[in-house]
Amino acid sequence: MNSEALWAQSAQQFQQIFGDSWAKALQSFQQMDLGGAAGKAPVVQLSPAKLQTLQEQYLKEAQALWSAGLEGTPEVKDRRFSGEGWAANPVAAFSAAAYLLNARTLMGLADAVEGDEKTRARIRFGVEQWMAAMAPSNFLAFNAEAQKKAIDTKGESIAKGMQNLLHDIRQGHVSMTDESLFEVGRNVATTEGAVVFENELFQLIEYKPLGAKVYERPFLLVPPCINKFYILDLQPDNSLIRYAVEQGHRTFVVSWRNPHEDLAQKTWDDYVEDGAMAAIDVVQSITGAEQINALGFCVGGTILSNALAVLAARGQEPVASATFLTTLIDFTDTGILDVFIDEASVQFRELQMGKGGLMKGQDLASTFSFLRPNDLVWNYVVGNYLKGETPPPFDLLYWNSDSTNLPGPFYAWYLRNFYLENNLVKPGKLTVCGEKMDLNQLKLPVYIYGSREDHIVPINAAYASTQVLPGKKRFVMGASGHIAGVINPPAKNKRSYWIRADGKLPATLDQWLQGATEHPGSWWTDWSHWLKSHAGKQIAAPKTYGKGTKFKAIEPAPGSYVKQKS
Repeated sequence: MNSEALWAQSAQQFQQIFGDSWAKALQSFQQMDLGGAAGKAPVVQLSPAKLQTLQEQYLKEAQALWSAGLEGTPEVKDRRFSGEGWAANPVAAFSAAAYLLNARTLMGLADAVEGDEKTRARIRFGVEQWMAAMAPSNFLAFNAEAQKKAIDTKGESIAKGMQNLLHDIRQGHVSMTDESLFEVGRNVATTEGAVVFENELFQLIEYKPLGAKVYERPFLLVPPCINKFYILDLQPDNSLIRYAVEQGHRTFVVSWRNPHEDLAQKTWDDYVEDGAMAAIDVVQSITGAEQINALGFCVGGTILSNALAVLAARGQEPVASATFLTTLIDFTDTGILDVFIDEASVQFRELQMGKGGLMKGQDLASTFSFLRPNDLVWNYVVGNYLKGETPPPFDLLYWNSDSTNLPGPFYAWYLRNFYLENNLVKPGKLTVCGEKMDLNQLKLPVYIYGSREDHIVPINAAYASTQVLPGKKRFVMGASGHIAGVINPPAKNKRSYWIRADGKLPATLDQWLQGATEHPGSWWTDWSHWLKSHAGKQIAAPKTYGKGTKFKAIEPAPGSYVKQKS
C-alpha cells in the first residue's frame, strides 16, 4: 500500500474515531440525569443550529489536528502541557491536543443546552469538573513530563510521589504548600497584641499601638467564621491588621473558635448576638468610646450587617461606620455557588444537621477548591504525586488549608434564609435575635469593596449592597479575586482599583462602571483616608491591653482559638 493510500485509510479511521466520540458525547448529554420530577430525568434539549455548527467545527478541527500530527508535534497552548516533556513527545502532544479539542467541544455542547440558567450552569459545572479530572496530565501513563522526570531521577520522583500521597492521606487533604514551614504565631499571625476577652465562640484580640497616638474611635474587624482570621495578618508586609494599626487605629479583631461537638448546637443568632454584638460591646467597654468603627469580611460582613440591624431595631447605634469587604448582603447573584443550592439540597442539610451536628471544615474546603479544579486540585495532584515535588512555601495557601468547621444549625439556617430565599433584603421577613430585620434602619456611612474576578462573592453581588443600604456609601472595585483582591498592600504597588469621582451609585454595576476611573495600586490607601474621616480626633495611645481586671490580657496574640484544628 503506498503512502497516500495509507494516509487516506488512517485519516478515515481517525475521522471515524472522532465521529464516534461526537456521537457518544451527544448521547451522554441527551441522557443526562438532572433530577426531574417524580424521579424522571428530563431530556436535555440542545439548540439544533448550535449543534450543527459544533459538529462541523469539531470534525474540521479533528482533521486539522491529524494533519498537524503527521507533520510533526501539534501545537498545544495550555500550561498543563507546556513542559519540555510534552513538546519533545509527539504522541503525548497529540493526546493533549485531542483532549483539548474534546474539552472545547463538550463545553460547546454545554453552552448549546436550552433551558433555565440554573440547569445550564449545573451542566457547565459538571462538564468542567469532568474535563478537569480527565486531562491526560493527571495520569502517569499519559503525562510525558512526569515520565521524563521519573527517567531522569531513576524512579526517585515516583517514590517521593508515593510518600507525598501517603502523607496527604494521613493529613486528610492535598498539600498546596509545605505546611511544615509555617506556624501560627511564629511566622504567620505575628502582629503584636493580646487576647483581652473570650467566650465560647470567640477571642477578642487587641493589638499594640505602633505610635504615641491613636484615633479616639476604636476599630473592630469581624472576619468570616468559615475561615481563620489570620488571612488579614499573614505576614507583616501584607497584613491588613498591621496596616490599620500603623494608620493609628486602636485595633481589635474577632478570632472565631473552631467549632467541635460542644458547639454543634450553635445557631446564626448565637454568632450575631454572642459573637459580633458581644465584640462591639466589649470594645466599647474597654475603650470607653460611645461609637466604634467596624469592618466585616465575607461571611463576617453578613454577620456584621445582621448585628447592626438587630442593634438598630433595639434603638442602638454603637457603630459609627462600617466597611464591607467582598460581602453578600443581597444574595440575588451568588455566582457559581448557586449550582449547589436548591430546595432539595437545603432540606437535606436541615434534616442532616439543622438540629445539631457539624459541617466539617475539610468538606467546605474541598468544595471551594473544586470551584477552581485545575489550579487548586489537579495542579497539586500532578506536582505532588506524579512528579514527586514538594510545593513551594506560600502563606496564603497554608491559611487556605487550615480549615474550620461550622455548627450545623448555623449552616443550615444560613443556606435557607440567605442563599435560597434571600430574606435579608426583604424588610420584616427575617427574624434574628428576636428582632425583625430591616436594613432601611441602617443610616450609618458604609464603605463597600468588591473584587472584579471574585468567584465567591461576584462583583455584581458586592455592588448590590449599594442598592439596599440607605446610608452614605462609597463603592470601590478592586482587581483580582476574593482573597488576592483584598490582600493587596500599597507597598507592593500591584493591581489597581476603580472609583467614581462623582460618587453616584446607579442601579447596576455596568452603569456604575461607565463613570468609574481606574487607579493603579492598592485600594487600601483610599479606604484608609475614608476611615480616618470617621475616626475622630487623636488621643494618647493606651499603655496596656484591655481595661482593669475585667478585661485584662489573657494570653499573647494570636491566642489559642486560632490554633485549634478541625
